[in-house]
Amino acid sequence: MQSIENESRLFGTNGVRGIFGKTLSLDMIIDLVHSFGTYWEGGHIIVGSDGRKSSHILSEVVQASLNSDGFQVDNAGHIPTPCLQYSTKKHGYAGGIMITASHNPPEYNGLKPIAKDGVEISRQDELTIEKIYRDKQFKKSIKLGLTHSREFLDSYMNAVIALVDSEKIKSRKFKIVMDLGNGVQALVAPTLCEKLGCKIIPLNGNIDGDFPGRGSEPTPENLSQMSLIVKSAGANFGVAYDGDGDRSLFCDNEGEVKWGDRTGGLLVNYLLAEKHKKVEVVCPINTTAVVSKIVNDLGSIVRYTKVGSVEVSREMINKKALLGLEENGGFMYGALNEVRDGAMTTALMLDMLANTETTLSTMYSMLPTVYQYKTKFSISDSSKIEKLVQACMNHGNPTKVETLDGVKIWIDDETWIMIRPSGTEPILRMYAESNDKALLNSKVKEYTILINELLEVN
Repeated sequence: MQSIENESRLFGTNGVRGIFGKTLSLDMIIDLVHSFGTYWEGGHIIVGSDGRKSSHILSEVVQASLNSDGFQVDNAGHIPTPCLQYSTKKHGYAGGIMITASHNPPEYNGLKPIAKDGVEISRQDELTIEKIYRDKQFKKSIKLGLTHSREFLDSYMNAVIALVDSEKIKSRKFKIVMDLGNGVQALVAPTLCEKLGCKIIPLNGNIDGDFPGRGSEPTPENLSQMSLIVKSAGANFGVAYDGDGDRSLFCDNEGEVKWGDRTGGLLVNYLLAEKHKKVEVVCPINTTAVVSKIVNDLGSIVRYTKVGSVEVSREMINKKALLGLEENGGFMYGALNEVRDGAMTTALMLDMLANTETTLSTMYSMLPTVYQYKTKFSISDSSKIEKLVQACMNHGNPTKVETLDGVKIWIDDETWIMIRPSGTEPILRMYAESNDKALLNSKVKEYTILINELLEVN
C-alpha cells in the first residue's frame, strides 16, 4: 500500500494506507468509504479489521459511513484478510472492506476494498474510486442501513480443510512452531492446524496492535526465536505470519528460514506434479528463476506481473490460473480463492509433507541452488527515485534489461539485480539472485555504491 499523502495516487500496492490521525484522518476515511459506496452502488457489505489500536474506531466509522449510504453491513470483527476475502465471495456480498496496514508499523492503518469475487479491486477500479473521491461526487441514500455482527471463521476453516488430505495429515501428528506475530492469524491458524491433528507451539499469540513480539512483518532476521525453538523442540517446521495473516514465512526442521518464493517453488512443484497438472503459475517479476525452471520442467508456463498481490491475483483470474506466489511469503491457491493466504498455505505445506517420506529441509535442498539478496534504501526526496532507477538501468553492460516494474538488470542468464520503488513506504527496494555467490556479492556491492553515491548528491 501507499500513504495517502501522495496526491498523485490514493492507492498504493495494496489499498490505501497512512499514519492514523496524520496522513490518514477520519475525514479522509469517511470520504473514502463514501467513494467505495458510490462505486458499489448498493448491496450488502462485509467489514473486518486487524488488531491495530486504531482499527476499532476506524471500523466504527467505516460501518456508520456505509450505513449512512444505505448499505447493510455485516461486521466480522477481528479477522485475517484472506478469511474476509473468502467470506466476501462465498456469502455473496457486494463487496468488503478490510481495515489493515498489513506489515506496516503500528502507527499506520488503512482500507483495503474487496470486490464481490473475493479479490482486491482491480487497478482500473482503483482509478474509478480515486476520481469519485477527488470530485466528491458521492451517491447519497434516502434510507439508512443496519449493521449486524457475524462469525465467519469456522466456515472458512472448513473450506480449507476440505482441500487437503485431512486424514493423512492427522495420521502424521505434525509438530509446528507458529509465530503469530501478535496479529489476527492467531484467531485461525492454530485452531485450523489443531483440527488437522497437529501439536502447536505458539509464539506471540496474543493479538496486540503494537506488535511487541517481533514487529508486524516476518523476515529471516526477526525469526531467530522461532528457528531456535523448531530445532530444540524437534518440530517438523516453523511458520510466521504478518499482521493481517495473508503472508507466511516458513523455516524447515533445521530452523532455516526460507523466503516465500523458495517455499512457493516447493508447493508449485508438489501441486503441479500431484494435483493440478499443467496449470499456469502467476508471479511477480522479482520471483526467483527457480520457479520458472520447476514450472517449465513440469510442462507448464509462468506468467509474470508487476510486484503486488493485486497484480498477481487479477492475472490469475484473467488467465484462469490456479497457482500464484510472491517472494515475500504470499502464496495463492485458486481452488479456495485467488489471494495470498497464510493459513491455506500452511495447510498445503502439511498436505505436501503428509504425502512424502522426507523432511522439509531435504525437500528444500532438492531445489536448484541459487543465492538471493534483498535490501532497501530510504529515500527522503521522492524526486530522486526515477533518477536512481534510470541510473541503475544505464549502468554497466547487462545482457538484458526488463522494465515491467522498476528495472530488472540481467548480468548473465543466471544473475540479475532488480531495483524498484516501494508501493508501501518512501524506500527503494533491491532484489538480486545468482547461482554464483561471489558474482552476486560483487554486483550487489557495485549497485549499492552507485545508489548511495546518488543519494548523497544534493
